[in-house]
This record gives sequence, C-alpha cells and structure tokens, in this order.
Amino acid sequence: MVITNQGLDCFKLKYGDTTAVFNPPAESSDFESHRFGADIVMSSVRHEDYTGGELLTAGGKEPVVLHGPGEYEIDGLSISGIESESEYDGQYHINTIYTFRMQDMDICFVGPINDRDLPSAADQVIESTDILFVPIAGEPTLSPKEAYKLAVQIEPAIVIPTHFTDPDETHVDDFVSEANQEDVERKEKLTLTPRDLSGRDTDIEIIVPSK
Repeated sequence: MVITNQGLDCFKLKYGDTTAVFNPPAESSDFESHRFGADIVMSSVRHEDYTGGELLTAGGKEPVVLHGPGEYEIDGLSISGIESESEYDGQYHINTIYTFRMQDMDICFVGPINDRDLPSAADQVIESTDILFVPIAGEPTLSPKEAYKLAVQIEPAIVIPTHFTDPDETHVDDFVSEANQEDVERKEKLTLTPRDLSGRDTDIEIIVPSK
C-alpha cells in the first residue's frame, strides 16, 4: 500500500488497482481541488473542504463516493462508517469515522473530530486498528496532546497525523513531542506491507503534503 498526503485531511491510499481517497476538497473550497482518479472516496463531513469526490474521474475512473455512516461493500472492501460529531468551520456536522481493511491492514480515519471521547459504537470496530489517521491542528479539531492521547487509547501500530498543510507547522512538532519520538522523518509517501507493522507501537509517520 502506498499512502500520500494531498493536504489538510485529504489522503490517497493505493493498493494494486484500487485507489481509496479521504476528503478531497470541492471546487468551491479555498483549498486546492484534485483531478486524479479514484475508485472509492470517503467524505468525513458535508463541507466543501471535504466533498470533492465527484472530481476524481481521471483515467476513466467513476468513484463511489461515501458521505456518511453505514456499512458498505465496494470493490472487495468492507467499510464501516461510524457517526460522531465535528464543529468544523464553526458549525455542527455529523462526522463519519471510516474503518476498513486493505492489504490485510486495518485502517481507521477519524476525520475532523473535536472530542477524543469517541462514540461507544466505535470502540469495538477500532480496537484492532493498525493504521490510525488523526487530526492534530487544534481548534476546530484535536490538539496535539488530545490527538496523541486518542492514539494511545486506540494503540495502533502506526499513527499518521492529518489536518495540516505544512510539515513545519508548530502542531506537527508538538504532536511528535507528545509522543517523545525523536527524529521522525518527513516523507513524501509512505509504503507499507503487513510485515512492516511488526514490532511497531503507536509509531508516528509524517507524510508531507503533495505540491
């Protein structure tokens, strides 16, 4: 699996012929929208910064776009969308926490939540998470301290911070400091196999946003 950061909360995961994308911005967003192809798009909240899935049609792709809680079966992936809350952009939103298994690795993308106390419905689903995507930017999402506490609670092998556009932003360093993990490399992409998870415990991986 290859994971790249497209900026803010937009991440692309590619394995074989399948491309899954979280939270691409719409054309009306202040953030740059994208034009690559995707098979599956998962939008955490109904906000223009998160709802550009219909744009990802390059290469003849026709993405299936998910906008909320539910159970989905798409291209061999079983996806669970769990309802939670967000106050993104100063407004209440239903936030969807997405979990699924790809290349024998369990993935959880929590979206722009502002409270690390997750709904009870999420507890059993996320307890086996291998790769956790968690926002670290502070208001209107989790602070670096809150984000790391959530990561420790879930105990994934790998934690990928989200909700930033520059890897040199203060809250990225603050998040690393909370974990007492020194010399965390900034990477342009993260390539993982199940074997790479062996012996890892809440290790931070910072993926630099694509330009």
